[in-house]
Amino acid sequence: MPSHFRLTLLTAAIGMAAIASANATSANSHAFVALSQHATQLRQGDVVSGPLATAQPIHVEVALKLRNPAQLHTFLATARTSTLSMVQHRMSSQQFVASYSPTADQANEVAAWLTSAGFSNVRIAPNRLMVSADGRADTAQAAFKTSFAKVRTREGRMAFMNNSGVQIPAALQDSVLSVIGLQNVHQAHTFAKPVQAAYTTQAVTGHNPTEFSSIYGGNGVATAAGVPVGIVTQGKITQTITDLNTFTSQNGLATVTTQTVNTNGTSTDTSGLGEWSLDSQDVVGMAGGQVGSLIFYNIPTLSNANLTADFNTIVNANATKIINVSLGECETSAQGDGSAAAQDQIFQQAVAQGQTFSISTGDSGADECGDGGVTPSWPAASQYVVAVGGTTLNATTTTWNSATVWTSGGGSSSTFEPQPSWQNGVAPGSKRGLPDIAYDADPNSGSKIIVNGATQQYGGTSLSAPLFAGAWARVIAIKGSNVGFAAPLLYQLPASDFHDITSGNNGGETASAGYDLATGRGELIISGAANDIGGGSPPANVPPVANFSDSISGLSVNFTDSSSDSDGTIASRSWNFGDGSTSTATNPSHTYAAAGTYSVSLTVTDNSGATNTKTQSVAVSSSGGGGNVLQNGLALTGQSGATGAQLFYTVVIPAGASNLVISESGGTGDADLYTKFGSAPTLSSYDC
Repeated sequence: MPSHFRLTLLTAAIGMAAIASANATSANSHAFVALSQHATQLRQGDVVSGPLATAQPIHVEVALKLRNPAQLHTFLATARTSTLSMVQHRMSSQQFVASYSPTADQANEVAAWLTSAGFSNVRIAPNRLMVSADGRADTAQAAFKTSFAKVRTREGRMAFMNNSGVQIPAALQDSVLSVIGLQNVHQAHTFAKPVQAAYTTQAVTGHNPTEFSSIYGGNGVATAAGVPVGIVTQGKITQTITDLNTFTSQNGLATVTTQTVNTNGTSTDTSGLGEWSLDSQDVVGMAGGQVGSLIFYNIPTLSNANLTADFNTIVNANATKIINVSLGECETSAQGDGSAAAQDQIFQQAVAQGQTFSISTGDSGADECGDGGVTPSWPAASQYVVAVGGTTLNATTTTWNSATVWTSGGGSSSTFEPQPSWQNGVAPGSKRGLPDIAYDADPNSGSKIIVNGATQQYGGTSLSAPLFAGAWARVIAIKGSNVGFAAPLLYQLPASDFHDITSGNNGGETASAGYDLATGRGELIISGAANDIGGGSPPANVPPVANFSDSISGLSVNFTDSSSDSDGTIASRSWNFGDGSTSTATNPSHTYAAAGTYSVSLTVTDNSGATNTKTQSVAVSSSGGGGNVLQNGLALTGQSGATGAQLFYTVVIPAGASNLVISESGGTGDADLYTKFGSAPTLSSYDC
């Protein structure tokens, strides 16, 4: 009677795409997991009006998780100096993608699943943080295991909502952060407010945008000439540019170069004309009458999906170091549909690249959500932006006299966003406090701008945010883009660089000496910031130090990277195993085809492009149970063993190989194939 034996093959992890796909849970399998997104929460006054039509178009933005988030947080924490030299380490968009973006494989897998689920126009963003797609309600319902309903919002707008949770394939749970676009009940709104009636206090009056520069200490300070400024806009903005040209002509200023970058299409909506005219004209006025250019990052609607995609367009382009955003929504609404988490990741890339988003805190006082509580506006509540609140300004055409809290200016502590380090010991509690600073926002002391060819007076924190954007553009013009992210610098400036607001409240927070949740540190004085902020060239980069250790079992070696970088992070790794094989993994495993001593090298590159290499010898042998190696195309004959015995062999699959075939003939033994995902298997550690 022939002997029975078990032939067990342990396969190396390298190049195992074909085998792994046979054993891993497919993205198209029936295993699904729930995201943290739940059914859309309606506000008082929102009314469900029936099921959503199956043919309703739905655009989704799938947010992918950052890679190496702990390393990124370390970089963001150490990129800034603690003194007023204010030099910050920054990285390029390409360096960010190499170190922290999801891998191409992760993005491609998500894109492939969306395509297989019936979505069209599937696109992967350059930084791979977002994968966008278009479909219908029935497509989205089936893909995300949810359901939809029509809603008439309390503002009278027809919208839709997901009225159950959101699920994704279990195989994608390590990659997908959130799915945005499954509701548009909650979305951003603008904060521009036209003046309603004459104000009785004669000291409070409107101002030409060019006057704010003098009022806030810009006399004698260089303009923002040469500095491009970004502005987030929505709808058709042709008239906005026409009004900007009228404004510059009437005030004897040079015509501003403009560019429009459309994200997710175009629109004929002109309802935001006053908002975008306020933004653009006050940026230019506060910038001293000159900017390098205005880049309008334009979206067709203010849905959270479009706005998130627009922010991502801005950081991918990395063409502007200061960007104005005069809109927002209740922060818990943005948290609920996953857009807050996605946008926070995008803003982290902005900070790493030295970009600053200047964002309005809202015009609903301390209660942006309108539910009687104290909750701030998003995205101003992100710790990775500058939140700009509002004041009521008392000034002549040239001179600041006094200011109080604008009663409608947004400001309070976030309900979920952690407090950044620069607010520790300054803002109350443990959550992000906003605003950081404030400027004029009261419509009665607001800005006299050109809207549709005529002069109109507007306020709101949609005025205060572009005022800061214009002021910061001047700091960049003087000090260079190496000043980086503005927020931590604002907290290191002396109190003399601000008009401290000590009077008034916003219905939930009260002004006091020093920092407060009504006006932050106060109104920034341009000349003070320009004088006290350093800039210049960053300190010389310190190269990384390459180092690694190894653990050997027969012909298999597990390598552990222990490289370090004292002033940044390790951006990439390149391993050479000495036998013609390579890897870019952090801690790779490798199985050699034959015993011997191999020269293994690791080259690491830091976020500034500096490299360092370590080389050491690794000796492997056929002992340890893993030395029997199967060779491609060579039959292994004459195998026998006692009943129930096992014989162990390894096979090395070259990178890029596919269609692995292992055949067995003669005898009555069984052949089992084991793999280990992400590292080489051992005789006791594998995935079957």
